[in-house]
Amino acid sequence: MSVPWYGRSLDLEVLWREFPPPPDYMERVHRLSRDELWHLQGLRFRQVMQSGWQVPFYQLHWSAAGMEPGDIRGLEDLAKVPPYTVDDLRKSIDRKPPWGDFIALNPATDPPLPLILQTSGGTTSLPRPMLYSPREREVMNILMGRRLFLQGVRPYDKLQIALSFGLSNGGIAAREGTWKYSGAIPIPTGSGASTPTRRQLEILREWKIDHLMGFPAYVRHMALTARDELNLDVSTLGLKGLLVHLGLDDRQALEEMWGAPVYDCYGVHECGPIAADCSQRRGMHIFEDAFLVEIVDPDTGVAKPDGERGTLFLTSLFRDFAPVIRYNVNDVSAFAAGTCACGGTHRRLERIYGRSDHMVKLRGVNIFPEAIGQVVGDHPACNGEFVCIVDSTGPNGQDELTIMVEPRAHRATAELAHELETNLKARIGVRMKVSIAPPGKLADMTGLNRTSKIQRLIDRRKQH
Repeated sequence: MSVPWYGRSLDLEVLWREFPPPPDYMERVHRLSRDELWHLQGLRFRQVMQSGWQVPFYQLHWSAAGMEPGDIRGLEDLAKVPPYTVDDLRKSIDRKPPWGDFIALNPATDPPLPLILQTSGGTTSLPRPMLYSPREREVMNILMGRRLFLQGVRPYDKLQIALSFGLSNGGIAAREGTWKYSGAIPIPTGSGASTPTRRQLEILREWKIDHLMGFPAYVRHMALTARDELNLDVSTLGLKGLLVHLGLDDRQALEEMWGAPVYDCYGVHECGPIAADCSQRRGMHIFEDAFLVEIVDPDTGVAKPDGERGTLFLTSLFRDFAPVIRYNVNDVSAFAAGTCACGGTHRRLERIYGRSDHMVKLRGVNIFPEAIGQVVGDHPACNGEFVCIVDSTGPNGQDELTIMVEPRAHRATAELAHELETNLKARIGVRMKVSIAPPGKLADMTGLNRTSKIQRLIDRRKQH
């Protein structure tokens, strides 16, 4: 059996014409008319559907719903394709471990191919493995390059990547895309488990870093550590930008803390970056030559109009080795209305409001941990760290939600807890218990010092 060489596994010139990296992307794709985009998406969608019918996972899933080859003729039929969820992926892995049957690979008969494996975060179960072909991975790198260009990263800039490096895609994918398609120099410090927070701050200061990439919770933690342990005001470091996955975190508070603009981004481990803020920071531009994004009602599956929140369905237009076709990602978002002053024509996402599968129903009210985080972060006596613990109590097993919160400094805990309980009741509509923990105490529960994917919801109902 011959050994595959990466350089011979794809034609980069052809790929770059198909999915232009920056700056060509800005000139050739970012401003395409809606009609041109629709035509391009239609061609690629039909190709992806053909690939899907060659994969056992889709053969089984679609046939079980009564769909046959030829039923889906174009984009106008997209809503007829049965969506799938992460539970379907887990069943696929159970049927055919370790990769599942959603990958078009048979090692017994297929020629060898250079492959990369990364996994989901695995915060609630064993991480899900995903294999990427050279073409798929290279497109993901191009999309990362586009994100960086939109957010002001330029050649010879120094980009510190404070994301986890390991099984999950986060830090490794950012390093690959930065190195290959931005001209910037990636500084892969990783999470606090790889490089202690104080050392991260020393590198920021002494190496004169231009951009910092990380999750808001850790970026905020870095700023507070700088203030409390190093007597350092991070707003004096002169950063050009903070590159984050913002969610419901307070953009303005982070910008004031660091004295730098905050840029949002959205992506999933199966496909890499999907949408990113531009310089206007008024919604994340979807890379619509590479993705179809739908926002639908979670109960009916009907498309939501611009500005209305729903569940995000994702279709990749470049993954054919492991197709992603109408994947119910369970993230809650909305399309931004209107156009962007940057001139980009691709649709924009407002932000990610939470995950449908992280929603807790408490006394008839739907509650997202991210919304609780907003209330906690708005209180001047809190440092922004929190964790939600849902448990069943009492003889009837009634669900109760306790919010553990850290203060900025020692103060009367009963008074702070009462204020937060009042604020939560006023803004979310249901009373919750608040418990005050000493500063730094929640890190072991949330994983703040171990991983860049912070855990904000602990469900103890399953333990009873």
